[in-house]
Amino acid sequence: MSYKYILFDLDGTIIDSQPGVVKAAEFALNKMGVPKTQIADLERFIGPPLKFSFKSFYSFSDEFADKAVEYFREYYRDKGILDCTLYEGMVPLMQMLIQKGFYIALATSKPLVFAKRILERFEIIHYFDAIAGANMDDSRSDKSELILQACEELNARDLSQVIMIGDTKYDIEAAYKLGIDSIGVLYGYSTLEDFQKAGATYVVNSVAELANLLISLNDDEN
Repeated sequence: MSYKYILFDLDGTIIDSQPGVVKAAEFALNKMGVPKTQIADLERFIGPPLKFSFKSFYSFSDEFADKAVEYFREYYRDKGILDCTLYEGMVPLMQMLIQKGFYIALATSKPLVFAKRILERFEIIHYFDAIAGANMDDSRSDKSELILQACEELNARDLSQVIMIGDTKYDIEAAYKLGIDSIGVLYGYSTLEDFQKAGATYVVNSVAELANLLISLNDDEN
């Protein structure tokens, strides 16, 4: 299969955002009075929309979840947002994709303003032909909707030419729902079993494997 449009998730796929996200989630939960004994496995907050996470993981009502999101962002916008690192090999991968004529887009449930700030921080925003992110009120955070928005901005009408790259089941499930091929990256925050259950087309262990896979898939068509 030959692809023309490459869609990336952000957290756990392009950047390791674990430190900032975990600290912001812990700050919010403390503010909400959640006992420390119940504050565990905060890496679950990496990937899905925040309100969904607070409701799903801690059974918060809509009102409580909205307040928790406010606290999360209070910490994240000032301290947590840049408490992250770019995965090694990501810049050469982007450069290679551009040189080979691919179109690159971002599809992230993170608020668009935060996503752009991170891409600017690591000086990689110019590699992206389209950037789709959530609104600050957590609307437009559904991953399928974001993928379609990115495709629209790319003018990618043939979805068979699109492939989604992500580190969680939410990325893979959204792509599968739309009939789009996907790559699960194990250097992020999911397991092989997660990706297999979600319907990943391919799974890789590292950025280097990701680069080699994308090259081989398109070389096979030439």
